[in-house]
Amino acid sequence: DVQLQASGGGKVQFGGSLKLSCTTSGFPFDEYAIGWFRQAPGKEREAVSSINNIDGSTDYVRSVKGRFTMSSDNAKNTVYLQMNSLKPEDTAVYYCAAASELARLTVYWATYWGQGTLVTVSS
Repeated sequence: DVQLQASGGGKVQFGGSLKLSCTTSGFPFDEYAIGWFRQAPGKEREAVSSINNIDGSTDYVRSVKGRFTMSSDNAKNTVYLQMNSLKPEDTAVYYCAAASELARLTVYWATYWGQGTLVTVSS
């Protein structure tokens, strides 16, 4: 069975940091693109970051560039999202997702999803 287990969410104050983890199994991790998405209350789910495990390239939504860093540990089949300088607008449920190619790593086309972890940033 395919599993994506997201963890590491919590409550932090403005300017704080959190590190999310997404541990996966059941698919060829080093051949897939993995992404972090988030959904704030009353808003649509949006892409936050992605990593293409084939070449290690990463990408970020403009609002988190310079603050968030995504990394991958192929030995552990796990991706991470280091979130620094957190803002109240980063408050959301964060999901990890996987797709066999980067172009399909979208809200609508990602193949596998994790269950989400809640990040709350207070002002």
